[in-house]
Amino acid sequence: MVSLQEEWRKGLKSMRVDSLDKLRKALPSLQQEMVSPYNFKDFYTFSFKYCLTEPRQKTLDLETACQMLSLVLGSRPHVASFLRFLQEQSEYKAMNLDQWSAFLRFCDEIKPDLRNYDESQAWPLLLDNYVEWAKKGMVTKS
Repeated sequence: MVSLQEEWRKGLKSMRVDSLDKLRKALPSLQQEMVSPYNFKDFYTFSFKYCLTEPRQKTLDLETACQMLSLVLGSRPHVASFLRFLQEQSEYKAMNLDQWSAFLRFCDEIKPDLRNYDESQAWPLLLDNYVEWAKKGMVTKS
């Protein structure tokens, strides 16, 4: 299995980046590549795997997951609210790759007011619980 550090070095070498100055100059083109949903999805998945510190680790603790979601997804719809949910709830202590991946799809597909959320679709229970929590919050604000 190739380590993330090896992948990083291989990627830098393929871009002919061997200094911080060259990396700085390469960043705009890398950012442009992230505009593609396919490339962003790969980066998003990579960001989860990058945080795994043990060989057989399958989950991220919620503190790390929240920091990475905030960093990688920024101000996309649902991110701030989902992070509040994760911090307030006590049932979940970690997030797995399936939940992580589904949350990106959720952000891309579900409207901010959740009106197109269909609980009969195959969302992880974590997201079902988030929607239930968020809808309760919307009702109390009304």
